[in-house]
Amino acid sequence: MKAELILDARATLGEGPAWDSKTQTLYWVDILEKRIYANTEILAQLDGFIGCLAPRKNGNLLLGTHLGFADLEPASGQLTVLASLDEPTTNRINDGKCDPAGRFLAGTMDMNETDPSGSLYSFNGELTRLLDGVRISNGLAWSVDQKTFYYIDTPTREVKAFDYDPATGQIANPRAVIRVPEALGWPDGMTADMKGNLWIAMWGGAQVTKWNPDTGQLLEQIPVPALQTSSCVFGGSHMNELHITSARKGMSTADLNKYPLSGGLFKVITNGEGMPTFEFG
Repeated sequence: MKAELILDARATLGEGPAWDSKTQTLYWVDILEKRIYANTEILAQLDGFIGCLAPRKNGNLLLGTHLGFADLEPASGQLTVLASLDEPTTNRINDGKCDPAGRFLAGTMDMNETDPSGSLYSFNGELTRLLDGVRISNGLAWSVDQKTFYYIDTPTREVKAFDYDPATGQIANPRAVIRVPEALGWPDGMTADMKGNLWIAMWGGAQVTKWNPDTGQLLEQIPVPALQTSSCVFGGSHMNELHITSARKGMSTADLNKYPLSGGLFKVITNGEGMPTFEFG
């Protein structure tokens, strides 16, 4: 499997890819430049940070903003605030996505990446805090049977599994199922395939890794010509295309010379089928 460059976006912090199967559109964001992309075009330029998003059943987008949730009508650009988080202004929402029932789960992080002041929330019109004491809230995924939720707090270098109740959205029984060696990079954004494997973008590792969460075994390493590989999602008409975001944030001149495509959007054709991006609502 080889990563193909789709757009040399030079994103400062490309993140949050989400695939809308109804319109065959890949949405993704540049968090620090406050931009939303639709495939290879800029869809919206916002006034504040945009950490993540999800397609809505009505055609709009649900956004995880600096410290809240908002509805964006793409055609008009109208932004409607739906909820606000009571957190320090030095925090911001990072990664997030919808569960199979249409709830939006999103986590926060300290922008200085030092204090464990972040939390993980569930939003379905009402806010529920699922976890606290988080440093850098990142990858989220669900098992095929929807009974297990996988979650990454990046500095722990672990993927934790939780029992997940699809009816209530509650989590329980946390346990570490994957431990990521330092040599691979930092575990960042994550998605799952229909066989139950987890695909994790490795920040600082120039790759995406594929794991079996039942055994903790590393199954594959897919090189990406971007040092700060940040997140991934399955898409395409056959759901076998792995779309990968990356970033230039924090890179030295030497690293940029070695990885000039950092901040780009990439695609890998896989030999399997990925889990869908679930809609909000």
